[in-house]
Amino acid sequence: MQQDALQRLNLRQMLLEPEMLEAVEPDVHLVANLLALSGVMPSKTKETARMVVRRVVEELQRKLANPMRQAVMGSLNRATRNRRPRHNEIDWNRTIRANLKHYQREYRTIIPEIRIGYGRKRSALRNIILCIDQSGSMATSVVYASIFGAVLASLPAVQTRMVVFDTAVVDLTDEAQDPVDLLFGTQLGGGTNLNRALAYSQGLVQQPQETILVLISDLYEGGNAPEMLKRIAALVSSGVQFIALLALNDGGAPVYDHKIAEALASFGISAFACTPNQFPDLMAAAIARQDISQWAAANDIVTTRKLR
Repeated sequence: MQQDALQRLNLRQMLLEPEMLEAVEPDVHLVANLLALSGVMPSKTKETARMVVRRVVEELQRKLANPMRQAVMGSLNRATRNRRPRHNEIDWNRTIRANLKHYQREYRTIIPEIRIGYGRKRSALRNIILCIDQSGSMATSVVYASIFGAVLASLPAVQTRMVVFDTAVVDLTDEAQDPVDLLFGTQLGGGTNLNRALAYSQGLVQQPQETILVLISDLYEGGNAPEMLKRIAALVSSGVQFIALLALNDGGAPVYDHKIAEALASFGISAFACTPNQFPDLMAAAIARQDISQWAAANDIVTTRKLR
């Protein structure tokens, strides 16, 4: 009934009333509407809107943050295991389990013929760039991406950059510690210049082999499409792991530019939609350098490469 009322009545006017915001039951779609209207809200409404957004964000964080941390850190730990660890790098639990058959009963000890450990930790084991299309059609994806971006930014083992774009590009990395600040730093609506956004993201790449670039966009390019595709090809050739998400939400089949998606498929890039529940596992697979097309197939996700 509430959704029907919001559709039938003047949505903009209703959302500009603080009393309405306090009474309405918040969800991710309401957050997207509030963010789209944040530029025209009177000051007396903005604080109420911020409270509503925080309620939704905190609820989503309770559901999504721990799976994200566990998936990413588990993948990083597996990526750094080695069989010739130094003494202070030995994973004793795994080493003991691997050597139980070498137990010496008379000495009551295990001979560790195999040693399993973790490699020396670097300040960042992976560099992740989230490049997020903030055009109006991507509204709910922006909300979920901001929450996941804030979680990733809290993990010292990865270096996360947050880039949002329409026809302009804004680096919101400094706001990534708080997803509410991050969300209010976006400006939903407007056109799309993928080429400009990817040019900026390309400038952030310092270690291509250690970089995961996640483009979240419906691929409708309002800028220079041929140059944009050359840029993506150069990123992939340099060793950057490029992931194209057509949507990050529970909205079902996305609407997207099929020609651009086909061009990405020719570079070996599968474009597909991903739900918030699937995203942590996707990032874990990317960190472990799994084949993303195979990961998608194992999770019953239809990719553009499969549709070709």
